[in-house]
Amino acid sequence: MLHVKHPDKHGQIYVTAPVFGRPEAAAAAKLFIVAAGPTEAIERCQPLFGAMGQKTFVIGEKSSDANLVKLSGNFLIAATIESLGEAIALARKSGIDAHRYVDILTGTLFSAPVYKTYGEVIADEKYEPAGFKMALGFKDIRLALAAAETLQVPMPIASLVRDHFLSGLARGEGDSDWAALARTYAAVGRLFCRSEERAGLRIKPCAGDTGRLTRHGIFILTGAMDG
Repeated sequence: MLHVKHPDKHGQIYVTAPVFGRPEAAAAAKLFIVAAGPTEAIERCQPLFGAMGQKTFVIGEKSSDANLVKLSGNFLIAATIESLGEAIALARKSGIDAHRYVDILTGTLFSAPVYKTYGEVIADEKYEPAGFKMALGFKDIRLALAAAETLQVPMPIASLVRDHFLSGLARGEGDSDWAALARTYAAVGRLFCRSEERAGLRIKPCAGDTGRLTRHGIFILTGAMDG
C-alpha cells in the first residue's frame, strides 16, 4: 500500500480507490468507490470515478484507510454468505423451497442488496462463472486478519470464514464464485445427491458418504469418493 502526501520527484501523487460491486455493477457504471489520498488529487480523479461508479466515498488522506474499508467490507460480505449458506441449507433440508425462502427474507427484514444478490446466487446454485472468485475472497480475508493481528483486534468470525474458504479451495473450488462457500453446508446437510467434479474427483455426498465434522463445521470426506 502506497501513501504519499506530497508529489514525488516526478510530480506523481497516489490515490487509493478500491470499489464495491460485482461485474454487472461495473458494466452498468454502478460501482461504489472508496477513495483516499490528497484532496486535490482526489478532485482531479472525480471525472474518472464518476464514469465508473454511482457514488464515491472519500475516507481521508491516508491511502491505506481505503484499503482497510475494502477489506473489512469484503469480510462483512463473506460473513453474510456464510450465514446465508447455513440458513438456506437448513430451509432446504426441511423441505422449504430455497427461492421462496430467499424471497421471504429479502422482502422483510433482509432487504439489503447483499442479501438479495447472494441469496439468489445460493438458491440458484449458480457459482460459475464467478463474479468474484473464492480464491480472491480467501486472499482478502487473510489480509483482513493480518490487519486485525497488527491492530490487535480479534476477529473470530473472520477466522471461521477463512477456514471454510480454505476447505473450498482444497475441494478445487478456487475459481468458483465465493458464494460457493454455501456448498460446505449442503455437503454437511447431505443435500447434494448428484455427482460433482471437483479437482479431478467425483464427490458423492449423498451416496453413503462418510466423514467427520471439524469444530469449525468443515466436513472432511473419508469415503464415497472415486477418481
